[in-house]
Amino acid sequence: MKIYNFLDNDDVQVVARQGVFQVIEWKRDLSVSYGGATAAYFASEMNVRRRQVVCTLDGRMGVTLQAGAMQWTVGHIESTTGVKGVGDLIGKMARGAVTKESAIKPEYVGAGVVVLEPTYRHILLLDPMHLGGSMTVNDGLFYACESSIQQKAVMVSRPSAMVAGGEGLFNLALSGQGAVALESPVPASELVTIDLENEELKVDGNFAIAWTSSLQFTVERSGKTLIGSAVNGEGLVNVYRGSGRVLLAPVAASTFNINAGTGSV
Repeated sequence: MKIYNFLDNDDVQVVARQGVFQVIEWKRDLSVSYGGATAAYFASEMNVRRRQVVCTLDGRMGVTLQAGAMQWTVGHIESTTGVKGVGDLIGKMARGAVTKESAIKPEYVGAGVVVLEPTYRHILLLDPMHLGGSMTVNDGLFYACESSIQQKAVMVSRPSAMVAGGEGLFNLALSGQGAVALESPVPASELVTIDLENEELKVDGNFAIAWTSSLQFTVERSGKTLIGSAVNGEGLVNVYRGSGRVLLAPVAASTFNINAGTGSV
């Protein structure tokens, strides 16, 4: 198997590697019309570029993808549902319903290359072991992971406050050793890492990308009383308690309007 004019293209550079994953970035978007050339030029200057995840499989490790993320495969690659029985199917459908992720995430196994759809978001490659062995990720950020990673839905404390704060009641937890690819509104270089030692972190908004699953995550009033919360102007805040790590972005993930897999902003 040989692939030409892809990774060896002058416009392509590999910006990250971990496990079976490579993240490539197209330096210039040449697939634009005359009318869109100006916008494409300035977008590239501001680091808004097409990125893709390339998975190189050797038959030992498979990958699990968000539904619809695959663009093309080559080699001896097979796709499965990853469902291991009726009970597993019910569990995955329930998890997908509450975490806003696809219920059935296809798994690709074999020897060859799997290339994911292009996205204008940044791609973060993380290992749950760097966040205590299990990490919880914000809604809608999961893109792909090695098949050694286990997934489950975790419910957030104080669900009534979550509804009031506009947050989801469940998040996706990923555990085990292996690589995870997340779509992020910011590059890894802009992530703020906070390590808590039996401490408390309060965040006014949906800025957390991922956090150690053992941390208690709640949504609470910023003040002790309703009047106090109204006076300080903050209202509800996301609170992380315990010992672990939180990865924060400087912009809220929920307000970032770049669509994955469509190449559109």
